Amino acid sequence: MGLKRTNVYADEADLALIKEAAARMGVAEAEIIREGIHRMALATRVWDEPFVSDEETFDLGGPITRDDIRAAARADADADAAGHRGTERAE
Repeated sequence: MGLKRTNVYADEADLALIKEAAARMGVAEAEIIREGIHRMALATRVWDEPFVSDEETFDLGGPITRDDIRAAARADADADAAGHRGTERAE
């Protein structure tokens, strides 16, 4: 990846957090900043085409509800408490 220099203004508290994280992780502060920029760029990307266009080929099981998410989170928490994380998954 080619890098291009730019200047940004950042809150002093954020810069202090970046400095601490970089020291803890043993990487340059610039690496933390680049990673943050990259993650935000990907998270806010708008795709030109839908990820899935043929629903007959890709059965996604319909929309996911809040209750579905809560049930999955509860199942993960229960698995953590039982010491089984990663070995059993709720459906």
